[in-house]
Amino acid sequence: MFINYAHRGASEYAPENTFAAFYLGIEMGANGIETDVRRTLDGKLVLFHDETIKRLTGMDGSIKDFTYEQLLSLDLGSYKNKKYANEKIVLLDDFLKYFGSKHLNFAIELKDDGIEKDTLEIIYKYNCQYKSIVTSFSIEHLINIRNFDNDISLGFLTQCISDDNIKMLLSYNIRQICPKAENINKDLVKKAKACGLSVRAWAVKNVELMEYVYNCGVDGMTVNFPDKLYELISKNEG
Repeated sequence: MFINYAHRGASEYAPENTFAAFYLGIEMGANGIETDVRRTLDGKLVLFHDETIKRLTGMDGSIKDFTYEQLLSLDLGSYKNKKYANEKIVLLDDFLKYFGSKHLNFAIELKDDGIEKDTLEIIYKYNCQYKSIVTSFSIEHLINIRNFDNDISLGFLTQCISDDNIKMLLSYNIRQICPKAENINKDLVKKAKACGLSVRAWAVKNVELMEYVYNCGVDGMTVNFPDKLYELISKNEG
């Protein structure tokens, strides 16, 4: 099954990593949600991409320097559109509480060191281990996860598919490679799949690239515009 991951939710249209973006992504036909996990000063796991809050709020400071309650007071919607004013930061726990029972797949990216075990515990708390893939640009994060759990799906975010990457992932029982979309071609996708890896593209920045990557035979991709990917899938598979 091809997975249409709404990247931080339907983030082209709604404020990223908020409930508004997640619900909109589902409405637009996504069968997966991609999100990012960071730890707050008081140890809570929240969904936030950047290390700092500057881009979304105009304020200085890192997620790790604020408590969850302090972050909860921030308006994470107005930067996108005034109609989203006062969208709040989301706990990983709440995210899986509300979405974990739906027919969705989850790509959960680790953004901080040392959050592997707590992230796993929340995934298992909501029985989402069979519909989740834990991802990272850090192979160390993924190795740490594998040390805790032999079974959960892992995905390595990288610039490109290479023989060295494939060999490394297989040695750690990591079964998905996630290359940057513009570095993909049919032969590389075929090579990864022949080795037993699934392939998911990221940084799909426009419709043309989306169509190109889809035709290369990937198993899924993260897109800010899941409605457009849904149309493409429906046209080809409907």
